Amino acid sequence: MRQPDPQKLDALVGRMVGELGAAVTGATVLLGDQLGIYKAMADGVPVTPESLARKTGYKERYLREWLSAQAAAEYIDYNDEDSTFSLSPEQAMAFADEDSPAFFGGAFEIMQSIWLDEPKIAEAFRTGAGVGWHDHSQCLFRGTERFFRPGYNAHLIEEWIPAIDGLKDKLEHGARVADVGCGHGASTILMAKAFPTAKLTGFDYHGPSIERARAAAKEAGVDDRVTFEQASAKDFPARDYDLVAMFDCLHDMGDPVGAGKHVRETLAPDGTWMIVEPFAHDTLKENLNPVGRIFYGASTMVCTPASLSQEVGLGLGAQAGEIRLRKVAMDAGFSHFRRATETPFNMVFDVRA
Repeated sequence: MRQPDPQKLDALVGRMVGELGAAVTGATVLLGDQLGIYKAMADGVPVTPESLARKTGYKERYLREWLSAQAAAEYIDYNDEDSTFSLSPEQAMAFADEDSPAFFGGAFEIMQSIWLDEPKIAEAFRTGAGVGWHDHSQCLFRGTERFFRPGYNAHLIEEWIPAIDGLKDKLEHGARVADVGCGHGASTILMAKAFPTAKLTGFDYHGPSIERARAAAKEAGVDDRVTFEQASAKDFPARDYDLVAMFDCLHDMGDPVGAGKHVRETLAPDGTWMIVEPFAHDTLKENLNPVGRIFYGASTMVCTPASLSQEVGLGLGAQAGEIRLRKVAMDAGFSHFRRATETPFNMVFDVRA
Protein backbone atom coordinates (compact mmCIF):
# COMPACT_ATOMS: atom_id res chain seq x y z
CA MET A 1 0.00 0.00 0.00
CA ARG A 2 1.35 3.42 -0.95
CA GLN A 3 2.04 5.83 1.89
CA PRO A 4 0.22 9.16 1.81
CA ASP A 5 2.10 12.41 1.45
CA PRO A 6 1.42 14.28 4.73
CA GLN A 7 1.38 17.68 3.04
CA LYS A 8 -1.05 16.54 0.35
CA LEU A 9 -3.24 14.93 2.99
CA ASP A 10 -3.29 18.13 5.05
CA ALA A 11 -4.22 20.11 1.95
CA LEU A 12 -7.04 17.68 1.12
CA VAL A 13 -8.39 17.73 4.69
CA GLY A 14 -8.29 21.52 4.64
CA ARG A 15 -10.28 21.53 1.44
CA MET A 16 -12.80 19.09 2.87
CA VAL A 17 -13.38 21.44 5.81
CA GLY A 18 -14.29 24.10 3.27
CA GLU A 19 -16.54 21.68 1.40
CA LEU A 20 -18.41 20.72 4.58
CA GLY A 21 -18.84 24.39 5.40
CA ALA A 22 -20.30 25.00 1.94
CA ALA A 23 -22.65 22.03 2.27
CA VAL A 24 -24.08 23.04 5.64
CA THR A 25 -24.25 26.69 4.61
CA GLY A 26 -26.39 25.68 1.64
CA ALA A 27 -29.12 24.54 4.01
CA THR A 28 -29.01 27.86 5.83
CA VAL A 29 -29.26 29.70 2.51
CA LEU A 30 -32.44 27.73 1.78
CA LEU A 31 -33.82 28.82 5.14
CA GLY A 32 -33.04 32.47 4.49
CA ASP A 33 -34.52 32.30 1.02
CA GLN A 34 -37.70 30.41 1.86
CA LEU A 35 -38.38 32.36 5.06
CA GLY A 36 -37.79 35.70 3.33
CA ILE A 37 -34.99 36.73 5.72
CA TYR A 38 -32.71 37.96 2.95
CA LYS A 39 -35.52 40.07 1.52
CA ALA A 40 -36.15 41.53 4.97
CA MET A 41 -32.50 42.67 4.98
CA ALA A 42 -32.38 43.78 1.34
CA ASP A 43 -32.50 47.49 2.19
CA GLY A 44 -29.02 47.21 3.67
CA VAL A 45 -30.00 48.71 7.01
CA PRO A 46 -27.92 47.05 9.77
CA VAL A 47 -29.92 44.79 12.08
CA THR A 48 -29.44 42.99 15.35
CA PRO A 49 -31.03 39.61 15.96
CA GLU A 50 -33.59 41.42 18.13
CA SER A 51 -34.53 44.03 15.54
CA LEU A 52 -34.68 41.40 12.77
CA ALA A 53 -36.97 39.31 14.97
CA ARG A 54 -39.33 42.26 15.32
CA LYS A 55 -39.21 42.86 11.56
CA THR A 56 -39.80 39.26 10.50
CA GLY A 57 -41.76 37.74 13.38
CA TYR A 58 -39.24 34.93 13.74
CA LYS A 59 -37.60 33.95 17.02
CA GLU A 60 -34.52 35.94 18.02
CA ARG A 61 -32.48 32.94 19.16
CA TYR A 62 -32.82 31.19 15.82
CA LEU A 63 -32.06 34.38 13.91
CA ARG A 64 -28.93 35.01 15.97
CA GLU A 65 -27.48 31.63 15.02
CA TRP A 66 -28.53 32.00 11.38
CA LEU A 67 -26.98 35.46 11.12
CA SER A 68 -23.76 34.16 12.66
CA ALA A 69 -23.61 31.29 10.18
CA GLN A 70 -24.17 33.67 7.26
CA ALA A 71 -21.48 36.02 8.52
CA ALA A 72 -19.03 33.13 8.88
CA ALA A 73 -19.74 32.24 5.25
CA GLU A 74 -19.30 35.91 4.25
CA TYR A 75 -22.79 35.88 2.77
CA ILE A 76 -23.74 38.80 5.02
CA ASP A 77 -21.56 41.42 6.71
CA TYR A 78 -20.93 41.68 10.45
CA ASN A 79 -19.91 44.88 12.24
CA ASP A 80 -18.14 44.03 15.48
CA GLU A 81 -18.31 47.61 16.77
CA ASP A 82 -22.10 47.61 17.21
CA SER A 83 -22.81 43.86 16.78
CA THR A 84 -25.01 44.38 13.72
CA PHE A 85 -25.47 42.45 10.51
CA SER A 86 -26.27 43.76 7.05
CA LEU A 87 -26.53 42.83 3.38
CA SER A 88 -24.26 44.65 0.95
CA PRO A 89 -25.72 45.60 -2.46
CA GLU A 90 -23.82 42.70 -3.99
CA GLN A 91 -25.10 40.21 -1.42
CA ALA A 92 -28.62 41.49 -1.93
CA MET A 93 -28.32 40.81 -5.65
CA ALA A 94 -27.26 37.23 -4.95
CA PHE A 95 -29.78 36.37 -2.25
CA ALA A 96 -32.70 38.84 -2.18
CA ASP A 97 -33.38 40.08 -5.73
CA GLU A 98 -34.99 37.32 -7.82
CA ASP A 99 -34.66 39.37 -11.00
CA SER A 100 -30.94 39.96 -10.54
CA PRO A 101 -28.65 38.14 -13.02
CA ALA A 102 -26.60 37.10 -9.97
CA PHE A 103 -29.51 35.58 -8.01
CA PHE A 104 -28.63 32.15 -6.58
CA GLY A 105 -31.67 31.23 -4.49
CA GLY A 106 -32.97 28.85 -7.14
CA ALA A 107 -29.60 27.12 -7.43
CA PHE A 108 -29.75 26.14 -3.77
CA GLU A 109 -33.24 24.69 -4.30
CA ILE A 110 -31.76 22.51 -7.04
CA MET A 111 -29.09 21.38 -4.59
CA GLN A 112 -31.83 20.54 -2.10
CA SER A 113 -33.46 18.20 -4.59
CA ILE A 114 -30.10 16.56 -5.34
CA TRP A 115 -29.64 15.66 -1.67
CA LEU A 116 -33.25 14.56 -1.25
CA ASP A 117 -33.19 12.34 -4.34
CA GLU A 118 -29.74 10.81 -3.83
CA PRO A 119 -31.18 7.39 -2.84
CA LYS A 120 -32.98 7.18 -6.20
CA ILE A 121 -29.75 7.89 -8.06
CA ALA A 122 -27.86 5.36 -5.95
CA GLU A 123 -30.40 2.71 -6.95
CA ALA A 124 -30.03 3.74 -10.61
CA PHE A 125 -26.26 3.18 -10.32
CA ARG A 126 -26.99 -0.38 -9.17
CA THR A 127 -29.64 -1.24 -11.76
CA GLY A 128 -28.69 0.92 -14.74
CA ALA A 129 -32.22 2.29 -14.88
CA GLY A 130 -32.84 5.98 -15.26
CA VAL A 131 -34.56 8.48 -13.01
CA GLY A 132 -37.05 10.63 -14.88
CA TRP A 133 -37.33 14.37 -14.42
CA HIS A 134 -40.82 13.81 -13.04
CA ASP A 135 -39.43 11.41 -10.41
CA HIS A 136 -37.54 14.18 -8.62
CA SER A 137 -38.64 16.30 -5.69
CA GLN A 138 -40.76 19.35 -6.45
CA CYS A 139 -38.01 21.74 -5.38
CA LEU A 140 -36.06 20.75 -8.51
CA PHE A 141 -38.77 22.13 -10.81
CA ARG A 142 -39.17 25.34 -8.84
CA GLY A 143 -35.44 25.79 -8.33
CA THR A 144 -34.65 25.25 -12.02
CA GLU A 145 -37.04 28.02 -13.03
CA ARG A 146 -35.71 30.40 -10.39
CA PHE A 147 -32.08 29.62 -11.25
CA PHE A 148 -32.30 29.98 -15.03
CA ARG A 149 -34.80 32.86 -15.21
CA PRO A 150 -32.33 35.59 -14.14
CA GLY A 151 -29.90 34.51 -16.86
CA TYR A 152 -32.64 34.53 -19.47
CA ASN A 153 -33.75 37.96 -18.24
CA ALA A 154 -30.21 39.25 -18.65
CA HIS A 155 -29.35 37.75 -22.03
CA LEU A 156 -32.22 36.30 -24.06
CA ILE A 157 -33.87 39.40 -25.52
CA GLU A 158 -30.91 41.76 -25.81
CA GLU A 159 -28.12 39.31 -26.72
CA TRP A 160 -29.13 35.81 -27.72
CA ILE A 161 -32.00 36.56 -30.09
CA PRO A 162 -30.16 39.38 -31.92
CA ALA A 163 -27.16 37.05 -32.38
CA ILE A 164 -29.25 34.88 -34.73
CA ASP A 165 -29.61 36.50 -38.14
CA GLY A 166 -33.11 37.77 -38.86
CA LEU A 167 -34.71 36.29 -35.76
CA LYS A 168 -35.47 39.52 -33.91
CA ASP A 169 -37.18 40.98 -36.98
CA LYS A 170 -39.34 37.87 -37.34
CA LEU A 171 -40.36 38.01 -33.70
CA GLU A 172 -41.25 41.69 -33.99
CA HIS A 173 -43.52 40.88 -36.92
CA GLY A 174 -45.54 38.05 -35.41
CA ALA A 175 -43.35 34.95 -35.64
CA ARG A 176 -44.75 31.58 -34.67
CA VAL A 177 -42.68 30.13 -31.80
CA ALA A 178 -42.46 26.79 -30.00
CA ASP A 179 -40.58 26.76 -26.70
CA VAL A 180 -39.95 23.04 -26.18
CA GLY A 181 -39.11 21.78 -22.70
CA CYS A 182 -40.42 25.07 -21.33
CA GLY A 183 -40.75 23.95 -17.70
CA HIS A 184 -42.48 26.71 -15.72
CA GLY A 185 -42.48 28.96 -18.77
CA ALA A 186 -39.89 31.59 -17.82
CA SER A 187 -38.36 31.84 -21.30
CA THR A 188 -41.74 31.70 -23.06
CA ILE A 189 -43.20 34.46 -20.92
CA LEU A 190 -40.11 36.62 -21.36
CA MET A 191 -40.41 36.41 -25.15
CA ALA A 192 -44.14 37.12 -24.95
CA LYS A 193 -43.44 40.33 -23.03
CA ALA A 194 -40.75 41.46 -25.46
CA PHE A 195 -42.59 40.57 -28.67
CA PRO A 196 -46.34 41.20 -28.22
CA THR A 197 -47.31 40.12 -31.77
CA ALA A 198 -45.44 36.82 -31.67
CA LYS A 199 -47.50 33.65 -31.36
CA LEU A 200 -45.88 31.56 -28.64
CA THR A 201 -46.60 28.07 -27.37
CA GLY A 202 -44.66 26.40 -24.60
CA PHE A 203 -44.47 22.61 -24.55
CA ASP A 204 -43.35 20.27 -21.77
CA TYR A 205 -44.07 16.63 -21.07
CA HIS A 206 -44.35 17.35 -17.32
CA GLY A 207 -47.99 18.14 -16.53
CA PRO A 208 -47.45 19.98 -13.23
CA SER A 209 -44.92 22.28 -14.91
CA ILE A 210 -47.42 23.16 -17.63
CA GLU A 211 -50.00 24.00 -14.97
CA ARG A 212 -47.51 26.27 -13.21
CA ALA A 213 -46.52 27.90 -16.53
CA ARG A 214 -50.15 28.76 -17.25
CA ALA A 215 -50.50 30.34 -13.83
CA ALA A 216 -47.24 32.28 -14.32
CA ALA A 217 -48.46 33.60 -17.68
CA LYS A 218 -51.64 34.85 -16.05
CA GLU A 219 -49.64 36.49 -13.25
CA ALA A 220 -47.44 38.19 -15.88
CA GLY A 221 -50.46 39.41 -17.85
CA VAL A 222 -49.52 37.59 -21.07
CA ASP A 223 -51.96 34.67 -20.94
CA ASP A 224 -53.87 36.27 -23.83
CA ARG A 225 -50.94 35.77 -26.22
CA VAL A 226 -49.05 32.72 -24.96
CA THR A 227 -50.33 29.18 -24.47
CA PHE A 228 -48.89 26.10 -22.82
CA GLU A 229 -49.54 22.52 -23.88
CA GLN A 230 -48.39 19.16 -22.53
CA ALA A 231 -46.29 17.42 -25.17
CA SER A 232 -42.87 15.86 -25.54
CA ALA A 233 -40.03 17.02 -27.78
CA LYS A 234 -40.87 14.27 -30.25
CA ASP A 235 -44.64 14.77 -30.53
CA PHE A 236 -45.44 18.47 -30.12
CA PRO A 237 -47.69 19.56 -33.03
CA ALA A 238 -46.24 20.85 -36.29
CA ARG A 239 -47.30 24.42 -37.08
CA ASP A 240 -44.63 25.79 -39.45
CA TYR A 241 -42.74 27.50 -36.65
CA ASP A 242 -40.38 30.34 -37.40
CA LEU A 243 -38.53 29.42 -34.23
CA VAL A 244 -38.27 26.26 -32.16
CA ALA A 245 -36.31 27.00 -29.01
CA MET A 246 -34.89 24.58 -26.48
CA PHE A 247 -33.44 26.13 -23.35
CA ASP A 248 -31.08 23.97 -21.26
CA CYS A 249 -33.02 20.78 -21.97
CA LEU A 250 -31.72 19.01 -25.10
CA HIS A 251 -29.06 17.13 -23.13
CA ASP A 252 -31.77 15.79 -20.77
CA MET A 253 -33.57 14.02 -23.62
CA GLY A 254 -33.19 10.31 -24.23
CA ASP A 255 -33.34 10.72 -27.98
CA PRO A 256 -32.08 14.21 -28.88
CA VAL A 257 -31.55 13.16 -32.50
CA GLY A 258 -35.16 12.03 -32.73
CA ALA A 259 -36.24 15.31 -31.16
CA GLY A 260 -34.16 17.17 -33.73
CA LYS A 261 -35.78 15.26 -36.59
CA HIS A 262 -39.18 16.24 -35.24
CA VAL A 263 -38.07 19.86 -34.99
CA ARG A 264 -37.18 19.77 -38.71
CA GLU A 265 -40.67 18.54 -39.53
CA THR A 266 -42.30 21.32 -37.51
CA LEU A 267 -40.22 24.27 -38.77
CA ALA A 268 -41.19 26.65 -41.56
CA PRO A 269 -38.82 26.35 -44.58
CA ASP A 270 -36.68 29.25 -43.31
CA GLY A 271 -37.22 28.52 -39.63
CA THR A 272 -34.58 28.35 -36.91
CA TRP A 273 -33.89 25.82 -34.19
CA MET A 274 -32.27 27.74 -31.32
CA ILE A 275 -30.46 25.47 -28.89
CA VAL A 276 -29.30 26.89 -25.55
CA GLU A 277 -27.10 24.49 -23.61
CA PRO A 278 -24.81 24.64 -20.57
CA PHE A 279 -21.39 26.02 -21.44
CA ALA A 280 -18.85 23.28 -22.02
CA HIS A 281 -15.60 22.67 -23.85
CA ASP A 282 -15.17 19.54 -25.91
CA THR A 283 -12.73 17.67 -23.66
CA LEU A 284 -12.90 16.56 -20.05
CA LYS A 285 -9.57 18.23 -19.28
CA GLU A 286 -10.89 21.62 -20.40
CA ASN A 287 -14.03 21.22 -18.30
CA LEU A 288 -12.20 20.55 -15.03
CA ASN A 289 -12.98 24.00 -13.66
CA PRO A 290 -15.51 25.53 -11.20
CA VAL A 291 -18.33 25.79 -13.78
CA GLY A 292 -17.67 22.30 -15.09
CA ARG A 293 -17.68 21.01 -11.53
CA ILE A 294 -21.22 22.30 -10.99
CA PHE A 295 -22.51 21.00 -14.30
CA TYR A 296 -20.89 17.57 -14.01
CA GLY A 297 -22.36 17.20 -10.53
CA ALA A 298 -25.83 18.20 -11.67
CA SER A 299 -25.47 15.96 -14.70
CA THR A 300 -24.61 12.97 -12.50
CA MET A 301 -27.60 13.52 -10.23
CA VAL A 302 -30.25 14.88 -12.62
CA CYS A 303 -29.48 15.20 -16.33
CA THR A 304 -27.91 11.86 -17.24
CA PRO A 305 -30.40 9.81 -15.17
CA ALA A 306 -33.23 11.72 -16.91
CA SER A 307 -31.88 10.81 -20.33
CA LEU A 308 -31.28 7.18 -19.38
CA SER A 309 -34.90 6.89 -18.23
CA GLN A 310 -36.15 7.49 -21.80
CA GLU A 311 -36.06 5.63 -25.08
CA VAL A 312 -32.60 5.47 -26.73
CA GLY A 313 -31.04 6.93 -23.55
CA LEU A 314 -28.18 8.68 -25.32
CA GLY A 315 -27.03 10.34 -22.10
CA LEU A 316 -25.42 13.45 -23.57
CA GLY A 317 -24.93 14.97 -20.13
CA ALA A 318 -24.76 18.62 -19.18
CA GLN A 319 -21.18 18.94 -20.46
CA ALA A 320 -21.85 17.63 -23.96
CA GLY A 321 -19.79 20.33 -25.71
CA GLU A 322 -20.17 21.80 -29.19
CA ILE A 323 -18.82 18.84 -31.17
CA ARG A 324 -21.33 16.36 -29.73
CA LEU A 325 -24.19 18.84 -30.04
CA ARG A 326 -23.25 19.52 -33.65
CA LYS A 327 -23.36 15.78 -34.36
CA VAL A 328 -26.86 15.58 -32.89
CA ALA A 329 -28.03 18.36 -35.20
CA MET A 330 -26.32 16.87 -38.27
CA ASP A 331 -27.71 13.40 -37.53
CA ALA A 332 -31.16 14.98 -37.29
CA GLY A 333 -30.80 16.28 -40.86
CA PHE A 334 -29.73 19.89 -40.35
CA SER A 335 -26.92 21.34 -42.45
CA HIS A 336 -26.28 24.68 -40.71
CA PHE A 337 -24.93 24.72 -37.14
CA ARG A 338 -23.31 27.84 -35.69
CA ARG A 339 -22.42 28.98 -32.21
CA ALA A 340 -24.20 32.34 -32.21
CA THR A 341 -23.03 33.57 -28.81
CA GLU A 342 -22.13 32.43 -25.32
CA THR A 343 -21.95 33.38 -21.66
CA PRO A 344 -19.87 31.80 -18.88
CA PHE A 345 -22.84 29.48 -18.25
CA ASN A 346 -24.46 28.95 -21.65
CA MET A 347 -23.79 28.35 -25.34
CA VAL A 348 -26.38 29.46 -27.91
CA PHE A 349 -26.57 27.69 -31.28
CA ASP A 350 -28.27 28.74 -34.50
CA VAL A 351 -29.40 25.59 -36.33
CA ARG A 352 -31.12 25.56 -39.72
CA ALA A 353 -31.98 23.09 -42.47
